[in-house]
Amino acid sequence: MMKLSNENITVISPFHIFVAYVSGKLTLLGEIVKIRITVLVSLTTALGYFIGTNKLTFDFIYPVIGIFLLACGSAALNQYQERDIDVLMDRTKNRPIPSGKIRSANVLLISLIFLLTGSALLAVRTNLYSLLIGLLTFYWYNGVYTPLKKKTALAIIPGSIVGALPPLAGWAAANTNIFDSKIIYIALYFFVWQIPHFWLLLLVHGEDFAKGGFPVLTNKISRKSVTLITFSMLIVTVLISSMIPYFNILNFSSTYALLLVLSALMIYRAFRFLNSDLSKNEILKAFIGINIYTLCFITLLIVDKIIFLMFK
Repeated sequence: MMKLSNENITVISPFHIFVAYVSGKLTLLGEIVKIRITVLVSLTTALGYFIGTNKLTFDFIYPVIGIFLLACGSAALNQYQERDIDVLMDRTKNRPIPSGKIRSANVLLISLIFLLTGSALLAVRTNLYSLLIGLLTFYWYNGVYTPLKKKTALAIIPGSIVGALPPLAGWAAANTNIFDSKIIYIALYFFVWQIPHFWLLLLVHGEDFAKGGFPVLTNKISRKSVTLITFSMLIVTVLISSMIPYFNILNFSSTYALLLVLSALMIYRAFRFLNSDLSKNEILKAFIGINIYTLCFITLLIVDKIIFLMFK
């Protein structure tokens, strides 16, 4: 009879089992709420708040968390809405519902919980403007943009309003003059940025989108035309950000100098994309580039305002 050595036995403590279980559930929840997108939404909310405020307090946390919760609810509801489409596409077939990791009814419940908690936080700790803008964002993404994607290849244009609203919600929590030129300018940037962001994805995953039954722009006009339009929108995005001195948002010239350096790098990447053979690698580099550029744009503006408020 074979004897078992103690060296062949691995003992897993209840604590490690618990940690693994919680980690798995949190990872699944992150997939359901599209955590990378929702974190970016919360950052744009913070940007709107800091641009609109004249004092440095921790009150910014309320609109940021409130909009984050609403964005999580919106993302979860989107996964529920598109569960039958996601299973058809390689890009999305491993999402939680089509992969069988969670039942669709549970995702719907998660969406409702996030919607209610986010709305309650905004209602109690911010103001009516911020709450209504947050709810409008939720409605526009799930009630307008999501169904519109099945009807037109140009759905991203009205859909980009979704990206323009979170910074406005943040601004409204600090400054109720929601028609101020500063926040209109910031909202315009995020509206425009989403168009090349999406069309770069389209150039990579167009065939996959078609499998899901979505109208695809490259099936309406030539791939070269979509490339030229996307390149133009990349340049417009950078030009809009470079106009920031005209809106009295920046407090330090060094911030603008850094932004100009980043703009030059992004324009270089855009021309590399235009002059490439449209390989997947070059398209993804342009996609990553414009996203990093936007993240730097957000970060520079927030840090610029925080430093100013600290030492004013």
